[in-house]
Amino acid sequence: MRALGFAGPYSGTRHQFTTLGAARLAIPSSEEIGVAKVRELIREVELLVGRTIEVDEWNRLP
Repeated sequence: MRALGFAGPYSGTRHQFTTLGAARLAIPSSEEIGVAKVRELIREVELLVGRTIEVDEWNRLP
C-alpha cells in the first residue's frame, strides 16, 4: 500500500488502518478476509488513488 502512496498501518480501536491524504481505510483482521472483502478493498483503493490497478501491478506491490 505504501507503494501506492498510503501511510501506515496505524493501530485503531478495532482494526489497524492506513491513510491516503484525509481518507482512512480499515484493514480487516484475518478472520474477516474473504474474496468479497478483498474485492471491496481493491475497489476502495482504486477509488482513493483515482485509477484502476491491474492484476500484474497488484502482484508486483511489495
